[in-house]
Formats: sequence, structure tokens, C-alpha cells
Amino acid sequence: MTIKVLLADDHAVVRDGLGLVLQSQTDMQVIGVAADGREALHQAVQHEPDVVVMDIAMPVLNGIEATQQIRDRCPDTEVVILSVHSSAEHVFRALRAGALGYVLKESAGAEVIDAVRAVHTGKRYLGTKISDTVIEDYIRQRHTVSPLEDLSPRERQILQLVVEGRTSAEVAEILAISPKSVDTYRSRMMQKLGIGDLPSLVKFAIQHGLTSLD
Repeated sequence: MTIKVLLADDHAVVRDGLGLVLQSQTDMQVIGVAADGREALHQAVQHEPDVVVMDIAMPVLNGIEATQQIRDRCPDTEVVILSVHSSAEHVFRALRAGALGYVLKESAGAEVIDAVRAVHTGKRYLGTKISDTVIEDYIRQRHTVSPLEDLSPRERQILQLVVEGRTSAEVAEILAISPKSVDTYRSRMMQKLGIGDLPSLVKFAIQHGLTSLD
């Protein structure tokens, strides 16, 4: 059986490289690529891949939020996160969003192939540098939830778009809501986070993997 794979990464060189690696496998076929999370969601709904290989830090809609939406709308599609982030915070959020695999970009290649095959059979796959013990300890000792969990999905979407430099009008167009609604969501979101200015908001978003320094 051929495993249908969708690649989502905002760097063309990563998409091209991974595409070649996966296409070289006799049991895999890359059926689509996406440069941001929203496009990944659109293609997942349209093409129904078996597995999505997803970066975390992508524009418009980050990989964590995209993973959750894909899992909600395409329950038969599994997700492998491919990221530069190895912190327990990032891994925990990815697993909570529904990802079944997590591999670091620095050790990609053979591990991505193994991860795709594993999650396609319903098994969890964590890269060799992501220890099960670390994750389990983190979840067990986690006494406070991430501030992001206090935000609604819409507020998290607006947070990402705002820190990417989008105006209220641009955010409104992307999300198909009014600019006034955007301002209301943004004000409520910043109040929940206890953040009063854009630089602090950008710093917060980077620390929590919603956007990158790129």
C-alpha cells in the first residue's frame, strides 16, 4: 500500500529535499506541498493524505494550529511534526494538538521515513533526541498550563497574524471577519496575556513557537 504524504514547510529547500527523500521510497508518494498552515489545511481536506509532515513555525497559520484543525477535519490523516524546536513545551503542544510523530530537522531523513511509516500504522514516533521520559516527566510535573491555552482558537490565529505584521484590515480579510472584530479579539487576547505592546507580543509569540525570527 502506498502512503500518501503532504509536505508543509515554508522553506522551499526543505520541501524539495524531503520530497526527494520520500519519493525515493517505493511505499510513499508525495501528493502535495504547502508553504503555510492554512494551505496545508486546504490541501489536507482536498487530497486526504495518509500523513502530513508539518513544520511548526509557518506564516498565516502555524503548524500546531494547523495540526489541530487537520485532525478535527481529517481524522484519518496523521501528522508528523518536523521542527528545529526540541523543548518539552513545543513537543507537548504538538502532541496535544493531535500529532502522532515529532522529529527534529537536524536529524531528518531516515527518521522522517521511519516516522511516516510508524504513524501510518497508528503508532507514536518521537525522534531519537526526543525522550519519552522527558515528555512524560514534563506532563506529570506540569502544574500550570501554557498561557496560550487561555486563548480561543480565533485569538491564537489573530495573535500569529498580528505578530507577523498584518494590519487589522489584512487580518480581517484572511479570516473573513470585520476589522472591528479583529480589534476586539486583539484587545481581549492581549488583556488575557497581560501584554500591553507589540514588541512584547512578538517576543511572547516567538517563545511559544507561534512564529519565528525568520
